[in-house]
Amino acid sequence: MKEKIILGEATNLIKHLFNKIKAWLQSLSFRTGVIVLLCCIPFYILSFAQMLLPIGAAAKGVLWTILFGLAKTCQYGGLTILGVEGYNRVRNWFKWRKD
Repeated sequence: MKEKIILGEATNLIKHLFNKIKAWLQSLSFRTGVIVLLCCIPFYILSFAQMLLPIGAAAKGVLWTILFGLAKTCQYGGLTILGVEGYNRVRNWFKWRKD
């Protein structure tokens, strides 16, 4: 019975921590969100370009996992910072540039 109580407290702690991190990210500026979002581009490029290196398959797998994880972290972090309004602002900017 105690295991369920401890597990429930740990789950609540993780949810609380996640909500605090999310609130902190959303308090950052639009410009910071765009910069973090743009950082994911080099990580995506590097995650696939490293396949051309003359190293072992295991090392390539580790590099791909790390670089792709960093790319996804930047992508989701940037989107969290931007929020819905910031995302619409960036999307409209690209539409305006296209016309």
